[in-house]
Amino acid sequence: MKILLTGANGYIGMRLLPELLQNGHEVICAVRDKNRLPLDPETTKKVSVVEVDFAKEVNTDNFPKDIDAAYYLIHSMSSSTTDFDEMEARSAINFNKYMATTSVKQVIYLSGIVNQEELSKHLSSRKKVEEILYKGNYNLTVLRAGIVVGSGSSSFEIIRDLCEKLPIMIAPKWLKTRIQPIAIRDVINFLYGVLDNDRCFNQSFDIGGPDILTYKEMLMKYSKIRGLKLWIIPVPIMSPRLSSYWLYFVTSTSYKLAVNLVDSMKMEVVAKNNNLQEILNIQPITYEEAIKKAFEKIEQNLVVSSWKDSLVAGRITNLKQYIQVPKYGCLKDEKVVEVENPEMVLENIWAIGGENGWYYGNYLWKIRGFADRLLGGVGLRRGRTDPKKINTGDALDFWRVLYADKENKRLLLFAEMKLPGEAWLEFCINEKNELIQTATFRSKGIWGRLYWYAMLPFHYFIFDGMIRNISKTQPKA
Repeated sequence: MKILLTGANGYIGMRLLPELLQNGHEVICAVRDKNRLPLDPETTKKVSVVEVDFAKEVNTDNFPKDIDAAYYLIHSMSSSTTDFDEMEARSAINFNKYMATTSVKQVIYLSGIVNQEELSKHLSSRKKVEEILYKGNYNLTVLRAGIVVGSGSSSFEIIRDLCEKLPIMIAPKWLKTRIQPIAIRDVINFLYGVLDNDRCFNQSFDIGGPDILTYKEMLMKYSKIRGLKLWIIPVPIMSPRLSSYWLYFVTSTSYKLAVNLVDSMKMEVVAKNNNLQEILNIQPITYEEAIKKAFEKIEQNLVVSSWKDSLVAGRITNLKQYIQVPKYGCLKDEKVVEVENPEMVLENIWAIGGENGWYYGNYLWKIRGFADRLLGGVGLRRGRTDPKKINTGDALDFWRVLYADKENKRLLLFAEMKLPGEAWLEFCINEKNELIQTATFRSKGIWGRLYWYAMLPFHYFIFDGMIRNISKTQPKA
């Protein structure tokens, strides 16, 4: 079958793509920026890529029309606390317009469980999108899931942050809310299982694992599996805003996502019984098994995708507008060191950030990350998805990877921390075997220039120590 996969570079899309390819399907990946589709060379040869932003009017002239099925995996919850529902509705309407020009037979939409009369803005938006998609000229299959548990999922990473960092937790009353988590492997099995299955046409199914737990029980079970001691003290007075700040400062989530998550955490998310498991012969695994399998992937460095790499988990929404580092009107710190072993130095560059740190003054980087969180920025907690691989579009602590080309020995990062301007950090090795490290800052007004000059003493030590250690030390991972 010829399948259109929207949101192909998202958390779910990156997990579903290998499943589709392994089963012999022809896949067209629809993404807003093709440079952000981190595929290995072999996979790249097997797929087609189209650039499209469904939040805008779609010009369908150059897009494929002969598709058999499509996956709708477009979500905007992390992009805004106010108008994401309008964006999601607009995207669904534009998607239907495009589908009307194709030969598509089935569309599969991954939504959220919406079984309460009163819904959060996030869940109401998912329900509205479902209603719009049902108006399309195709057979729609909707899978409604609650919390998805897997290596790199936002839910798993938030639970991990809370349990690993806080032995004593003063938590809001929504910890008593019941939810039905589901493992990422089961989500993928269901998404693939309903494909071209006429018993699933024009129907909506709730999907969930076998466990119905409160958020508190999920945290306690995680801690038990990890051998951690955890005490949770619920308080009834924590407001939604205070809860959002609490989640934002303790975990690696963005503030926008924290606000929308807290809004949804008050809602009970339990699946209604249906016969989809029997139709597809799928038996979901337990929450504890899902946690254990997530850590198997983490320990083997096999995390395929992470929610943190989404652009909406940071400051920028379009890599293209920052890929060209400005030459004029900027402040620069450039350092050059001749290296004896370029390949070793390249490995050092590709190991930067996350658990490996920044090769010099890591405590200063941590202080800067903490200050960034206080100012409402992303901080250092995002880390990196893989300790050895870097792809264009990845989150790297409080940087975003704009360009990562190991063959051409160049790595370009853009700062997503709160700044009175814009900042780039570039590493490259030239034909003379020189490592060139360049920090570029384009200030915004007088405050930007004052910030740069105030930081010069720190820059001198940090950037000098960083290039010196990168050119000499072995990778830590």
